[in-house]
Amino acid sequence: MVTTLSQAVAVARGPAYPDRVAEDLQLARRPGRGYPLAVAAVAALLVFCAILPWAGVEARIGLLGAGVSGDVRGIDDGLGVSTLLAGLVALACGLAGLLAHPRLAALAVLPGGVAVAATLMFQLQGDGLRDRVSVDLGLLSVTPVIRAGWFATLACALALVVLGVLALVRRARPGAQS
Repeated sequence: MVTTLSQAVAVARGPAYPDRVAEDLQLARRPGRGYPLAVAAVAALLVFCAILPWAGVEARIGLLGAGVSGDVRGIDDGLGVSTLLAGLVALACGLAGLLAHPRLAALAVLPGGVAVAATLMFQLQGDGLRDRVSVDLGLLSVTPVIRAGWFATLACALALVVLGVLALVRRARPGAQS
């Protein structure tokens, strides 16, 4: 009987396909990888939220119900850029925790804290009353607003701090590798 090269490759000895898949799944399911994965996911979301609008000014005409708004994205300000960079550093910490040791994800506490401070300072800084005063003349109202992107950024930054602390203080389960 003559075998071709493709038949020889197909019958070559080696682990069966289900065994190879099981080995790959065991690598992906290594214990203690939940917090680093969560840190990486939240950090990626923080990077996205830094691009969203954080604040704006709305002008509405009462009779028409129509209005005009101007938005300020997070990256339009230096504090938003620092939040973006903190998110990238936290993403690197989460990936290092996934690839090397899970407790490396705990380092995301530092960029998470920087992101919390930068996000809060974005709202606390300002040029005085003109950023905080609303004008309502009956027909025309002009008001400063905080956009949903700022709240999402603050939530992601706080979540990074919490997840970093949890990655640091998590207890090893019996039989689990750390």
